[in-house]
Amino acid sequence: MKTNIMKFGLCMMSAAFLLQATSMGASAAKGNHSNSSIYEKKIVNIAHRGASGYAPEHTIPAYQLGEQMKGDYIEIDLQMTKDGRLIAMHDEKVNRTTNGTGLVKDLTLAEIKKLDAGTWFNEKYPQLAKEVYEGLTVPTLEEVFKKFGKQVNYYIETKSPDVYPGMEEELLQVLEEYKMVDSKGSTKNVLIQSFSKESLMKVHDMNPKLPLVQLFSYKNQATISDEELDSIKEYAIGVGPNFSKVDGQYVKMVRDHDLQFHPYTVNERADMKKALEWGATGLFTNYPEVFNEVLREYKHHNNGNK
Repeated sequence: MKTNIMKFGLCMMSAAFLLQATSMGASAAKGNHSNSSIYEKKIVNIAHRGASGYAPEHTIPAYQLGEQMKGDYIEIDLQMTKDGRLIAMHDEKVNRTTNGTGLVKDLTLAEIKKLDAGTWFNEKYPQLAKEVYEGLTVPTLEEVFKKFGKQVNYYIETKSPDVYPGMEEELLQVLEEYKMVDSKGSTKNVLIQSFSKESLMKVHDMNPKLPLVQLFSYKNQATISDEELDSIKEYAIGVGPNFSKVDGQYVKMVRDHDLQFHPYTVNERADMKKALEWGATGLFTNYPEVFNEVLREYKHHNNGNK
């Protein structure tokens, strides 16, 4: 009798474990993400480069607006300076979003700090111009963490990691220094994304508990196979393709594999609604307050039809 009870107990424990592993959307073979993160509980609103529809991208004001507009995450693209510091910038060159020129990898942090990262926005978008944007500096990842701490969530991308040897090691070191991961390596505040599978695998090998998202950039209509999705699930919790190239079938395949689906960059209300109808579990947008409005309308409509 005792043997049967023990067997029943073990079966129940095994079933509970399998249910938990499935809900976490991570590979059991590679180690589950033991933290309970926001992306597992709700459709997430990711402020793309901050609320970049209203303020200069990847600046503190853009991140502040992303938080004020109730984005669930602020997105931070990383580049690395000549002296090995991680900064928030989308491009490998400083030309587009500052008054400087040249590659980030050829400039020291001190040199980049002398650049104006806000006036370009005022000139390009005079209807949104603000005096406080003039003379903004490029923030380091550490400065962003110092400013916001654990009060916000961060969706961090390793940009062009092949250009920056040691980027992943530096990122994990900064995450540890600012206690964005606990003593067991888990996090409730950070998702890491990249177009580079190699970069994500490197992060995964160093800390298998960090939740990762595989980005894709499709030039033609997006397709993905069961084999690809099975492979992604071994190291990541989701995928992030360019929304303009996906369809409902693509989203269904991703969700059928219990992976998160976070497309970029979705700025039109009709596209936001379409993404939700297809089953997106979050999306990147320059207008986080607009997506919150669409999300409320979508939930109200769905609840009203039940």
